[in-house]
Amino acid sequence: MEIPLRPADPAAAAAWDVAATVCDPEIPVLTIEDLGVLRRVELTEAGVQVAITPTYSGCPAMDAIRQDVTAALGAAGYTGIQVSLELAPAWTTDWMTGAGKEKLDAYGIAPPSGRAAAGPVRVGLSVKCPQCSSLNTRELTRFGSTSCKALWVCGDCREPFDYFKVL
Repeated sequence: MEIPLRPADPAAAAAWDVAATVCDPEIPVLTIEDLGVLRRVELTEAGVQVAITPTYSGCPAMDAIRQDVTAALGAAGYTGIQVSLELAPAWTTDWMTGAGKEKLDAYGIAPPSGRAAAGPVRVGLSVKCPQCSSLNTRELTRFGSTSCKALWVCGDCREPFDYFKVL
């Protein structure tokens, strides 16, 4: 599984840094770099080519992200901007940055715990409450405010919270 990496080439890295400022429209505390959606930025004679990967195939945020990346690069003076969707390999929460997971927790969304399944599926026994850090939590519904999150509740503070599923 390939984790998205900032380019080593300084010119491409500068374009990456601009694209990396774009925030996810559904979770505005995360950038597309934090989320691992920003896959590749390349400079060509024709302009800038950016590849993004949706968190799941029907993610409605991808059109907004494509427009925001184009606008950010255009505002920074880049031309010939092409933003494409890259579906393979499929996105995984393993691509989220540590900083992104910390931002989720601070925002009140429990970050994914563990790694994506590669073989036998790991059974999760508890999710830490982002409000009070209790492990006395339970899942209310597998699908939360977006398809990549589940709705959980804490048995101690009684607060409901989103959990970003391990995918």
